[in-house]
Amino acid sequence: MKTAEPATAYTMLTAPPRDDTPTIDAALVERWLTEFIRDELVRRRGINDAVVGVSGGVDSAVVAYLCARALGPEHVLGVRMPYRTSSVESLEHAGLVISKTGINEGLIDISDAVDGYLAQESEASATRRGNVMARMRMIVLFDQSAKINGLPVGTGNKTERMFGYFTWHGDDSPPINPIGDLFKTQVWALARHLGVPDVIVDKPATADLIRGQTDEEDLGISYLQADKILNRLLMGYSVEDIIGAGYPRAQVELVKRRVDATHWKRHLATTALISTTAINEFYLRPVDY
Repeated sequence: MKTAEPATAYTMLTAPPRDDTPTIDAALVERWLTEFIRDELVRRRGINDAVVGVSGGVDSAVVAYLCARALGPEHVLGVRMPYRTSSVESLEHAGLVISKTGINEGLIDISDAVDGYLAQESEASATRRGNVMARMRMIVLFDQSAKINGLPVGTGNKTERMFGYFTWHGDDSPPINPIGDLFKTQVWALARHLGVPDVIVDKPATADLIRGQTDEEDLGISYLQADKILNRLLMGYSVEDIIGAGYPRAQVELVKRRVDATHWKRHLATTALISTTAINEFYLRPVDY
């Protein structure tokens, strides 16, 4: 009788899943993430209230829905933070999320604060201006958290984080992030399960920092295609493996280049080692290992 050959790393890597689209068991993920929020806020930190920047996009909508279910809507503050060039539609959709979830509402226009700085930087590029807006929103969220003795909750998805498509010390600043390990396509699936309105789930994703901007135009690739390629890269497949599976070389190289070039954005500040107790290098709690 012929026996099966033992699996090797090579055979495992040359037998990828038939469909690379990242999928989830949405009901299970919902339960897991609501418990994650309760554990990180209430049990570990003794904090009962969360603050979420509600932008009108699907990511912040999903986080607002999860926080409302985990803590109760009365313990969640959803803050809308428009700039004078922000989309009116985004503001309306953010209001729709607040209304549907029943969370507390905050509305703080950041225009004067942003313009007060940029008035002295008249030559600032669109990218610099967008980064100032993103960081100003984090100032607002952290201050509002201090006001109510709460904690700001992050809203960045895995695809954006792997691409470095966020403002450093801006979007990724909150100390906890329930959707940070979900690809964008998985966020969409979870949003539908949670009941986020279709008008929010179906619209083109945008950071809304520049008028008319969309994420996919900025990235040069659709989220669906990016997630498939990222999924393979993170499972250990090489660029040539992925191209060999039928993906266009230009797209695979674009994704790999973005991931490699933004690795530094996914880490805390690099500490120069002087001792054997450097924070985040050697000094770790048991739970950090």
